[in-house]
Amino acid sequence: MLSVPDYEFWFVTGSQHLYGEEQLKSVAKDAQDIADKLNASGKLPYKVVFKDVMTTADGITKFMKEVNYNDKVAGVITWMHTFSPAKNWIRGTELLQKPLLHLATQYLNNIPYDTIDFDYMNLNQSAHGDREYAYINARLQKNNKIVYGYWGDAEVQDEIARWEDVAVAYNESFKVKVARFGDTMRNVAVTEGDKVQAQIQMGWTVDYYGIGDLVKEINAVNDADVDKEYADLESRYEMVQGDNDAETYKHSVRVQLQQYLGIKHFLEKGGYTAFTTNFEDLYGMEQLPGLAAQLLIRDGYGFGAEGDWKTAALGRVMKIMSHNKQTAFMEDYTLDLRKGHEAILGSHMLEVDPSIASDKPRVEVHPLDIGGKADPARLVFTGSEGDAIDVTVSDFRDDFKMIGYEVAAHKPEAETPNLPVAKQLWTPKAGLKNGALAWMQAGGGHHTMLSFALTLEQMEDFATMVNMNKAFIK
Repeated sequence: MLSVPDYEFWFVTGSQHLYGEEQLKSVAKDAQDIADKLNASGKLPYKVVFKDVMTTADGITKFMKEVNYNDKVAGVITWMHTFSPAKNWIRGTELLQKPLLHLATQYLNNIPYDTIDFDYMNLNQSAHGDREYAYINARLQKNNKIVYGYWGDAEVQDEIARWEDVAVAYNESFKVKVARFGDTMRNVAVTEGDKVQAQIQMGWTVDYYGIGDLVKEINAVNDADVDKEYADLESRYEMVQGDNDAETYKHSVRVQLQQYLGIKHFLEKGGYTAFTTNFEDLYGMEQLPGLAAQLLIRDGYGFGAEGDWKTAALGRVMKIMSHNKQTAFMEDYTLDLRKGHEAILGSHMLEVDPSIASDKPRVEVHPLDIGGKADPARLVFTGSEGDAIDVTVSDFRDDFKMIGYEVAAHKPEAETPNLPVAKQLWTPKAGLKNGALAWMQAGGGHHTMLSFALTLEQMEDFATMVNMNKAFIK
């Protein structure tokens, strides 16, 4: 499984010396208590570390520089316990190169009517301080997140947690490296894109390799390692020989496992976390990678078919954001247009991630009428029911655009005995007609990432962090 560093988030609160040292001590004590209780809640995926009370421009600037150069820190959480003059934040905030969350909250969730006085008002004036601080972030166009509400409430903690996942994905996005095995599918438009701009804007490095480079690595895989992976496959999934004789079935599966290990070794040696394949470019390969690709996506790698490097990189980012849970490469394939049954059947030839399976995936071998290669093994399963999102990235040369919508996911209404692939139905919550029409008008492609674990808000937050155009259909 691809790992992600154990990031942390630095938490500071704003104040000033106007109120005296005792008040500043109270500010620090309250902020430390919030950090401790957020961590103890069990809701946050990454630790919050309270660092200091910020009272001067020099102190804030020094702090933000330290954030930028500490690789363990994924971002900054700020809170204005008292009034904090926003000019103090200008230089430091301009220099900040990591995600910023403004927690607009108050230490206590009530107004103590019987005892409230001006000392209390001066100390607990987040309503005042947060607006001053929010103004300067808006003026600086920092694309920061504002979470508003009482810090002890579960929904506020959940919102912070979701943002932490996005912020970590942002940091990791600048480490994403995509290995393209072959070029894009001939004559297809939407899979093209500006790789240089993608690296500048999102941090995605995209490198091409000829199939011969990969075949050499696949051929170097030894039989003992394939045997080990075959035993692991038998322990996880149902092995279905079907109409194949035993020798043909086992050989096909072993070819895929050899590809799995060969591609994995290639990616590991180059530090790649995503990859693409293309059925038009398979010279020297016995089969199109099917089961091989599915197992790599299961392990957390991003994937794009037909050379679609944008979806491969997006997939890796979303795998990080979702902790590799219920997030899969997908493609719109065919439609149910009957009234009351409107749905999109999503699938792909072979390469859908088993993280969205509702049943135990089956390892099957069937012909593939594309690519001109031997019958490939693949995981066959049915997708899940529930709320999900479907997202893609298109390149319009003037900018990238993230396009997405919320969907209601379904299982097929009946069995599909003649369609031995992984499959998932969904209906845009905006309605099939309205959703699909808006998607096409926005220029959304047919390769997508479907996730039951993420929200559209998180994808909007990520797009905002990388200054990407957005078309979210609601």
